[in-house]
Order: sequence, then structure tokens, then C-alpha cells
Amino acid sequence: MENEKIERCSWATTDLYKQYHDKEWGMPEHNDDKLFEMLVLEGMQAGLSWLTILNKRNAFRQAFDMFDCRKVALYDEAKIDELMNNDKIVRNRLKIKSAIINAQQFIKIQEEFGSFDAFIWSYVNNQPIYNHFNNENELPAKSPLSDKISNDLKKRGFKFVGSTIMYAYMQSVGIVNDHVKKCFLYKA
Repeated sequence: MENEKIERCSWATTDLYKQYHDKEWGMPEHNDDKLFEMLVLEGMQAGLSWLTILNKRNAFRQAFDMFDCRKVALYDEAKIDELMNNDKIVRNRLKIKSAIINAQQFIKIQEEFGSFDAFIWSYVNNQPIYNHFNNENELPAKSPLSDKISNDLKKRGFKFVGSTIMYAYMQSVGIVNDHVKKCFLYKA
């Protein structure tokens, strides 16, 4: 049994990717702090590899007050400058500002819906979408649902929430489970 090879999605090639794949990707997440963290990280990832973000994740957590949306929402220009000088994170002024704006909008959604979890999971009636792809080439970059969520968030003032980013977000928080059929985490 020990020597039996575990089949994973083909993108899970490094130890860090395997850990993320096995413990997070496609797993339903309902904790608002974690939902905010993933929203910021997915926005930071735009134009970069996800592995770059995973490698910097602990530094992001330190730099962004453990992704406490109430603290991030209050960041000022001095804090932005501090973050821009932090070579352990992605230093992109627009992405950093978007994290602050998104924190402010995230709080508004929490106030309106009771939690961001209640808001984001209402798009799927609190039931994850299980896709049935044979291989990773079949996975879409976006979907009608990611288009809808993206448009809704943009109307609410969120930044870096395009449809492709939102599809990756849906995968990262388990709204969508795109583990392929050969993967040990695939659900029929």
C-alpha cells in the first residue's frame, strides 16, 4: 500500500503544489477570513504563476495582518509604501490598493448578508459544483457563473475580480471542484 502511487491532477508537481492540491483546492471553504485571504491571493496572482503566490503566502499573511479584512480596510498610504518596500510579497501598487478596496467591500457584504460566506455560496445554493473532466486541458478558464460573480463584485466596487480570477477563486474555495477523473480527490 505504501508504494502505491497516488494519482493527482497533473499540475500538482511540487511538494507545495501537492500540499495545496490535497488540502485546499476544490475543498469547500466557509471561513470568512480564509475566503478573504483567497480573494486577495487570487487577485495578486493575476499575470503570475500560482506557485509564485504559494511560495510567498506566509509573507503575505505577515504583511497583510493575517488577512484580517477589518485591519486591511484601514490601510493608508504609509502602509501601502511599506508593502511596496516588502520584497517578500508581490509589489504591485494596483494589486495592493485593490486588496484594501476589496477589504472595505468585503466588510459591506458581511454587514449586508451576515457573512461573505453566505453571500458567495448563495450563487450555488451552498452546494459545490462537481465537474467531470477527463484531463486538465478540459478545465475552463472561466464560466457563466464566474462571469456573473465577477460582474456582481465589480458593481459592488471590487477590483481584480475578473471572470478568470473568479473562476480560479471558485476552485480555490471549493465552490467548484475540478479534480479530474484520474485524481484521488475526484468525486463522481
